[in-house]
Amino acid sequence: MSRPFVTRQTPYVGLTVSGGRGFHSTSSSRLSGGAGGSGSLTQDSNMAQVEKKAGLLRRSSSSKKPLTEKVVLMYDEIFGAEDPAKNKPRFWEELFLMKVNLEYLEGKLENLDGDEVMKIQDNINRLFQHCVQTLGDEHQIKVVNALQTLCALFRGVHQKNKPVSGFDIINMLMGFDKAEQRMKELMESLDALLCGDGSESLKSLCLKLLLCLVTVTDNISQNTLLEYIMINSIFEAILQILSVAPSRVQHGYDAVVLLALLVNYRKYESVNPYIVKLSIVDDENTLNGLGMVISQALTEYNRQYKDKEEENQGGFFSAFTTMVGSMFIADAEEKLSVQTNEAILLALYEAVHLNRNFIAVLVQSHPEVDIATTPTTPVPATPTTPLDTTPPSLDLMNSAELPLDPNLQTSNLLITFLMYSSIVIQDTKGKHIESFSAPHRLNSARLCLIILTCIAEDQYANAFLHDDNMNFRVNLHRMPMRHRKRPVDKNIPSRPLVCAVLDLMVEFIVSHMMKDFPMDLYMRCVHIIHKLICYQKKCRVRLNYTWRDLWSALINLLKFLLSNETTLLSKHNIFPLTLLVVNLFNMFITYGDTFLPTPSSYDALYYEIVRMHQVFDNLYCMVLRVSTNAGQWKESASKVTQALVNVRAIINHFNPKIESYAAVNHISQLSEDQVLEVVRSNYDTLTLKLQDGLDQYERYSEQPKEGAFFKDLARSISLNVRKNVSLNALSQDVLLKEFSTIS
Repeated sequence: MSRPFVTRQTPYVGLTVSGGRGFHSTSSSRLSGGAGGSGSLTQDSNMAQVEKKAGLLRRSSSSKKPLTEKVVLMYDEIFGAEDPAKNKPRFWEELFLMKVNLEYLEGKLENLDGDEVMKIQDNINRLFQHCVQTLGDEHQIKVVNALQTLCALFRGVHQKNKPVSGFDIINMLMGFDKAEQRMKELMESLDALLCGDGSESLKSLCLKLLLCLVTVTDNISQNTLLEYIMINSIFEAILQILSVAPSRVQHGYDAVVLLALLVNYRKYESVNPYIVKLSIVDDENTLNGLGMVISQALTEYNRQYKDKEEENQGGFFSAFTTMVGSMFIADAEEKLSVQTNEAILLALYEAVHLNRNFIAVLVQSHPEVDIATTPTTPVPATPTTPLDTTPPSLDLMNSAELPLDPNLQTSNLLITFLMYSSIVIQDTKGKHIESFSAPHRLNSARLCLIILTCIAEDQYANAFLHDDNMNFRVNLHRMPMRHRKRPVDKNIPSRPLVCAVLDLMVEFIVSHMMKDFPMDLYMRCVHIIHKLICYQKKCRVRLNYTWRDLWSALINLLKFLLSNETTLLSKHNIFPLTLLVVNLFNMFITYGDTFLPTPSSYDALYYEIVRMHQVFDNLYCMVLRVSTNAGQWKESASKVTQALVNVRAIINHFNPKIESYAAVNHISQLSEDQVLEVVRSNYDTLTLKLQDGLDQYERYSEQPKEGAFFKDLARSISLNVRKNVSLNALSQDVLLKEFSTIS
């Protein structure tokens, strides 16, 4: 027989708990001297809102005397010197039936001075202990309140102890002698709640608690509490969430962000079990689940960008900007900015970098679903996820439920990622909105290129990228530029995916030649092109690609470096990038006959080199000058001088022949076909030097080159998650509705 709670303070009046024990209020539950103490607070329509920080309730009627919440009075007892349960044996049971006042509890912890900490440490230890014990309680309202109280404890203690060592925090929360056992019990309880058949809101709050625990310090590697999460792993619980569709839909995002952060805990200093376990996951459902969560988050980003783009292209704004020319182009681009999702991008990187089996998920095709128009199944309201990027229902991406319409365009995670990357790398100059700063966009662009680097090195990924039987249309976003028209989506050809990767690299090259030159990104971009061409040379893949676009982009890059030599050399050593570009041409010159699609493509290469000979001539003069002077770039410049030998041989061989042909035929300006005729008829007398190592490259390694970047990235994500993780979002109305009958 169930009966309602009758305490007058708790908001859970009228809650039916099957098989539960009724909780009757103590004398303190009648909070005021109001007229006859009529009714509970929840039934008193004259009561005003809670003053959260002060923990006060005020009447809006004639009475002006402030009323203190009972839970606040109980917190004050905990912050006293004596054991609060000494004369009140039901103290802890009553506490966890009260709605948690997070701000008051955190504020009390933050405001403690050193002496006060010592006086109440035993009570804080008791509170922590009872929180952990309550996680096993059959009444889920108590469990929810215990979870929220733990969040307040972790955050409040860390805010108070920022300059203090982690061991002091552990002692304050649990006591050194009990810490290992307490954290073991906590992690086992969280694992059981996450893997059980209980409330979805409860699972959501467990993940919030874990995110809160992981991100209480700016640098997660300095968070000593994470050692206990390493010892008492919840990796399997995270995998279970990702492998089951209903669970993945509601909790997949938080689970993936949590996994990405845990993988980055002291990853270069000790053996991280989450790295080891992630690297060997081979369960198809789990990996597909991980891919679906990442894909949906990136798809949502792409959709938001597309919506903003369409909004800005239509109506009065479009007509007005057309009328006044380019005056407001920068403003238009700025309005198109959408905050990138570094946490999901980091999760994708870790999956691609650590787990070879994930490459299969990356390229697994499925019909493309328009998430903006497809009806979704309503899910119970849960707290908002960190970063406010909750994706729409993820079960849309479950292959068992996809509408198998043969007319739908097929897609995959790699296509979604390429579209995402094309947006992110458009603007590295920081034309951002709100608080989204340029370093975030640079970080995202850099991480996109690192992920593409890992993909370009993978044999299986390359086999798929270059498969002529697997063709896709990829709608890459392009930087608005005055000298070219915006492409029409319908005209996008269906091609192997490697063409989209090359298009993306070409787009970056032509659109980022600017004063604040992103040298690092250019280096990565050209390295990716080189690795793809090395695969084509090795496997003799004749890709039907418009190579002339790439050659033109590379030559224009050299031209830009030459034009801005003084400015760039004051900030960068431009010669490693120059060498990479020249050696790409050497790859085409030396091995082009093994991977260029037709002999005419090879002819077109020579035509471009000869046509743009002035750029190469100027480059040779510049590197010769620098290499013969006693400057800091002497050695780097001399390598470029040596690399130019075949390009200069081609120019010096064909230019006199072309001039002679024009003179003999009395033609002042030769057409392209006439120049090509000269080229074809004079190959036999051309002498080139065989250059070694053109098809060799250094494989990507995260440590030591990228170590500092990923530490900074993890810090940035930790700060963002801590700022945005919402514990109050789990409203009591939602809980009451979900727990109205607990069987």
